[in-house]
Amino acid sequence: MFHGKVLVTGATGDTGRAAIDELLARGATVRALAHSKDERSKKLEDRGIEVVYGDLLDFGQVRAALRGVQRAYFVYPIRPGIVQATAYFAQAAKEAGVDGIVNMSQKTAREDAKSHAATDHWLAERVFDWSGLTVAHIRPTYFAEWLLYVAPMIKAGVLHVPFGTGKHAPIAAEDQGRVIAGILEDPAQHKGAIYPLFGPVEYTYAETAKILGEVLGKNVEYKQISFDSFLGMLQTSRPHPPEGASSRNLYGELGSKSQGFADSFTVQHLREVAIDHQNGYFEGTNDFVEKLGGKPPMTLQAFIAKHRSAFE
Repeated sequence: MFHGKVLVTGATGDTGRAAIDELLARGATVRALAHSKDERSKKLEDRGIEVVYGDLLDFGQVRAALRGVQRAYFVYPIRPGIVQATAYFAQAAKEAGVDGIVNMSQKTAREDAKSHAATDHWLAERVFDWSGLTVAHIRPTYFAEWLLYVAPMIKAGVLHVPFGTGKHAPIAAEDQGRVIAGILEDPAQHKGAIYPLFGPVEYTYAETAKILGEVLGKNVEYKQISFDSFLGMLQTSRPHPPEGASSRNLYGELGSKSQGFADSFTVQHLREVAIDHQNGYFEGTNDFVEKLGGKPPMTLQAFIAKHRSAFE
């Protein structure tokens, strides 16, 4: 049990909320950092959680958020600025005497990634490592919550996506929350570690469509489409994901009709990781979720059943 204070960034996103629940259950005190006041942050306040508001690209606000904190969870959305935000966070954490951080990276983070966001996540890991702070990096494969973003499509009985025959083992945010809390209970033993995180079983999207149909009791037609066709579909429909879906936070650009959408930072990332998915970069399974979080990861079937109302 750890009874110190933990700062959770991205507190209104799925992994942030899951980490908060786990940390509180393990005896920690939580300070939640949210970007703005909304219904989700109000729910945290209504639970008696200390909520502070700030921007990870404002050094003064980051310093204030970390003041008096012992450990922290750092997550940054798929938007420009993560390297700068990481430098701010690392410096403020050193000043505050933070003795353990979990950094949310991504499975395809690497120095030669074609995705600008994936390269930036790799660089952000290195910034944390250079800082000398005690930091562990988690690199999840595709979230199971991605299905919530395309829930309107699934409701219509189709799953038309540009991911080909590549496989991944979808991981639920709540499993990541347990891993985050587990590492933060005793971060010293995880310093410098990189943990790829997966769900229990790998699937192609054709297999995912079949499982959706089995669990929901209806036909879900899979079709492989080009990324440009997928992008065009998003541009014309722009379905909003259900409340709380982490995809809205990580891929928030897709929910607004901004100029230059097709050339945006987020779309460039999605285009390249679709290729990475086909080329096997998201593949794999391991036992880190159970070892670090104390419980086996949720199956895809259980996730779909839990969120049935979003898909029906």
